[in-house]
Amino acid sequence: MKKVIKKIEELAEKIGRDVNLMEVCGTHTQAVARHGIRALMPKNVHLTTGPGCPVCVTAQEDIDAIVNLSLAGIPVATYGDMLRVPSSAKATEGRPSSTKAKEGRPGHIVSLDDAREHGAKVFSVYSVEEALKLLKEWPDLVFFGLGFETTTPMTAYAIKNGLTVYSTHKLFIPAMKALLKIGELKIDGFISPGHVSTIIGVAPYEGMGVPQVITGFSAEDVLVGIYMLLKQIKEGRAEVENEYTRSVRKEGNPAAYKTIFDVFEIADGNWRGFGVILKSGLEIKKKFSKCDAKVKYKNILDKVDFAKSRRPTPCKCGEIIRGLKEPKNCPVFKKVCKPENPVGPCMVSQEGACNVAYRYEKQ
Repeated sequence: MKKVIKKIEELAEKIGRDVNLMEVCGTHTQAVARHGIRALMPKNVHLTTGPGCPVCVTAQEDIDAIVNLSLAGIPVATYGDMLRVPSSAKATEGRPSSTKAKEGRPGHIVSLDDAREHGAKVFSVYSVEEALKLLKEWPDLVFFGLGFETTTPMTAYAIKNGLTVYSTHKLFIPAMKALLKIGELKIDGFISPGHVSTIIGVAPYEGMGVPQVITGFSAEDVLVGIYMLLKQIKEGRAEVENEYTRSVRKEGNPAAYKTIFDVFEIADGNWRGFGVILKSGLEIKKKFSKCDAKVKYKNILDKVDFAKSRRPTPCKCGEIIRGLKEPKNCPVFKKVCKPENPVGPCMVSQEGACNVAYRYEKQ
């Protein structure tokens, strides 16, 4: 690794200007922090975290929708991190929360976890197979489906097997393009996601006009990826290179990719921090509408006050997702907002920038 670091230093000196590289995968965010890679970078090479955490980019409206379904008596299952994301939902009028008010939080139900303590049927699962097993006991169960192309094939499989899903699944590349189009932050290169790339392959990243390297998740993978990006920048190239060849094939995984579009169709997607990104969402096709929670429970969802979802909060998760702020710049980071008392999703998820910074960066 010392040889790679030296090569990075030599290239950075030759480039002679500030370089902003963004990692857009939550697992990369963890790897960068865990291995202290930021501290190894030359002064003019800056690593920024992007929208690679699926929990973090799930829109507040969708969080509020699923919490309200659980409060209406609909059994809900989802991945563990999502249970603790705060919502804007309140307990039934006149029915106090069974939990004490948390520091900096009102004394009403604010997450799926709180809803469970209040009596709602909420289940934490590690896979859709577990959700399918729960379906035998709870036939009205709704699975809160989230994630990018990596997790969507398994959700599609579960829908084919009768599981009702509230989909917040998203396509990842439109978010990368949105970052470049918005232009709030100059991005000189992307450390592109390894997991997503195992499904979609290499070609979909082409044409963005900035250097990209798909990397693995070891310290050496990330450092080699940074070296490859700097080499492109020095040579004036803007290509898509694949460092993670042991897992990512050029064509990706065509069978898994096809499974997604057997069940889902592309729609506009609502992202925390971005708002609506055109053609970035995945909604369940009409032929599977009996398994679409947004159709099945429309009568409940139509009553949700989504105006509350759009109220401003002191949490700066949206700006952190877009790379405009670091966690330390959020006014509630480490003060009110901590892993045991998250104010926003970036502190909830193990892949969230705030959670990672809290665990790995110097206090």
